[in-house]
Amino acid sequence: MESFIKFYAAVNANTSIQLQRTIEQLMLQGTKSLHLLLATPGGSVHDGISIYNLLKGLPIEVSTYNFGSVDSIGVVMFCAGENRFSVPHARFLLHPVSTQFLSGQTLDEPSIEESLKLIKADQENIAKIISTTINKSVEEVQKMIHNRTTLDPDTAHKLGLVTKIKSSLVPAGSQLHSIYDQQVQQQIQFPLRGVTVNPQQGFSVPTKSYTSI
Repeated sequence: MESFIKFYAAVNANTSIQLQRTIEQLMLQGTKSLHLLLATPGGSVHDGISIYNLLKGLPIEVSTYNFGSVDSIGVVMFCAGENRFSVPHARFLLHPVSTQFLSGQTLDEPSIEESLKLIKADQENIAKIISTTINKSVEEVQKMIHNRTTLDPDTAHKLGLVTKIKSSLVPAGSQLHSIYDQQVQQQIQFPLRGVTVNPQQGFSVPTKSYTSI
């Protein structure tokens, strides 16, 4: 059984939980091959790395797709695929990890140093994951991140990030589970003729992210 999920959203606690629950349901239904279609501006480092680790740990074949723009921590999620596809007109963006402070928040020197250590640790983990996927060392990936590198599909293919460039995404007759930012999850059926949409109300959870890219 093959399953298709479209993730068209920022990476945060809400969308991460939606994705994980969808995967859990599909696994219970007997999925043997998971196809994750990504178009994301990035977001929470914690949630993105957690999704990567989950996908890598599944006892099934996982394929990832870039169908528009996969940025920041989304690149890490993309790396989880054994097969990694991109449409011809797409991009990948790497840039440094950032952190957000509450308005009016007062920080002393130890707090600032702790925040910096967290940023560096997150960025190193990101570089290590990408380095295991492409033909670059961790140090080289770190430089790509610092330089805010944008990759087109051809360049990403040469680096090994993309295994194949193709336009086709979802075969006719497949069911597509879609995850969006607006706390709405949908299931879309792609029959041989026509498209039937059955929206399901999603859920919302409080989010508090300290580091994001």
